[in-house]
This record gives sequence, C-alpha cells and structure tokens, in this order.
Amino acid sequence: MRSEPYNVLENGVAGRLPEEMVLFTHLSGEAEETEETESGQEMLVPFAFEEMLCRDVGAGQVPPVLHLWSHPGGVALGLRDSRLPRAGAAMQALEAQGIRTAVRHSGGAAVPLDAGIVSVSLLLPKRPGKLDFHDDFRLLASLIAEAVAVSHPQAAALIRAEEVTGSYCPGDFDLAIGGRKFCGIAQRRQSNAYFVHAFVVVSGSGQARGELIRSFYAQAADGDESLEYPRVQPETIAALGELGGPDSAAVFTAGIRQAVARRGTLLKPADRLQQETGYSLQYGDPRVLQAAHVLRERYAR
Repeated sequence: MRSEPYNVLENGVAGRLPEEMVLFTHLSGEAEETEETESGQEMLVPFAFEEMLCRDVGAGQVPPVLHLWSHPGGVALGLRDSRLPRAGAAMQALEAQGIRTAVRHSGGAAVPLDAGIVSVSLLLPKRPGKLDFHDDFRLLASLIAEAVAVSHPQAAALIRAEEVTGSYCPGDFDLAIGGRKFCGIAQRRQSNAYFVHAFVVVSGSGQARGELIRSFYAQAADGDESLEYPRVQPETIAALGELGGPDSAAVFTAGIRQAVARRGTLLKPADRLQQETGYSLQYGDPRVLQAAHVLRERYAR
C-alpha cells in the first residue's frame, strides 16, 4: 500500500538512533589514490563492504554503523532491470563510456552513482519483535532532512516524502522539493541485522542523470512498451544544489554528522574503533573482495 506524502520536517523526528555509532567514510575525491580507493572503483565493492559490515554488526563485533560513501562513476541496476531483453548490451554501452555497471542486491531499480551523489547507510542490529521497514525509511528520511537543515533550513522545510512519478527508481519514500526528486531510499535485511540506505543527489545536474538512466532503459527494453520498467522523465530529477540546498558533498556530509550529534548519538570514527578494539574492515579486505565477486556472480545477467 502506497504511503501518504508528507512534509518530512513538519512530520517530526522519526525513530531513534543508537546511543553510539561508528562512522565509516569512502567519499570519492577526498582521499589520495591508494589501494583502498582503487578497490572502491569496482561497482559492487561498496555494497559488498556493507554486506560484510552488516554481518559483523549482527554478530555484535561492531556497534551500529553510519556509512557515507560515493562512487566516481557508475550505474547500479535492480535485478528486474538486468532481465530486460537487451540489458547486457545497454550495460556494455555504459562501460564503453567509462561508466561502471553492476546489479545490486538491495531493493529498487537503476540508479546512477558519481562523486556528486552521496550514499548514506544506517547498519543496525535487528530489534526484538516485528520490524516495520517504513519506520526505518522515515528515520533515514528525517535524518537527511535534518542534515539539509543544518546549512539550508529554508530548503529543508520544503522536503516531502512521496513517490515522484517519472523519476528513476521511484518509491514511496522518494525525497523531493517542489515535486523534483533528489533522493531515493532502499534497504536490505540479514538474519541478525539490516541496513537502510539513501542515494542523495547533492551536486551537478539531476536532469543529466535522469537522461542517462532513460537512455539505458530505451536500449535495454529494445522498444518493447509492454515491458515493466520505469518510464523516466529526466526533468523530474534534481540535485539538492539545484533546489536551494547544499551543493557539495562536503557540506552535506558535515550536515549528516551534525544531525546525528544533535540526536544525542556519539559518532565514533572507524580508526578510533580500531585503536580501541582492533576491529578493522576496508574495501581492500579479502573477504570484501570475495563478497563482491560472489555478488557479481549471483546477480550477473
């Protein structure tokens, strides 16, 4: 059943964050080119990293996590997208342009990834009792609106959660300003933990990204209008910077950190966790790379 649209900030603070969380960051352009950043160029490594990290959260090896990351240039497809008749050729066409492609294992359809799109993930242990994924979506939606409000309160006051018809990867918890989508939210659950993540278009052209995904579907569907896939209208997508909000990943992620702190959550950097407990997980770790390989083999068309 479709959720009713609502103004995110006027709806009030949704859900509670844990008292302590660990912060992992992998933002394109922020670090020198190292083996760690080069490993992240593989499209599925960030997803595999979160898969492994989520298992460790569920096993109690690490506290709940906030992961902020971006990818220099790619398109992450949904499983249904990969089954379109010419999806393979459409993916090859993107790869020829230097745009990495992969099929992601969390919910949703095709989304672009680049340095101007910040992915915000909450990795949390499962609570006792029945879980309602709407609660988790509302929690992340309110956190993103609060992050925007740190630097651009007028824009944040206009954020609504609603499905934006014509956007790529449409869903009930699209975040939009003036009917133009800048964020989509998805989730994945494991046995003892789960993660909910958002792809936030911060800077650059939303319409250009919408055109990229529209072009993918045009080739992948091979003109068959009877197939089920998002009919993307590029003008329905915009970046926060185009909507009066923060126009850089640095400003937006600083807002996320402040929004978390304002909720009373202690945010501990990953390197401090390593110093205190010895726990470490990086993109280049063998089990992350192996998990990325398994995901690619499992979800390859």
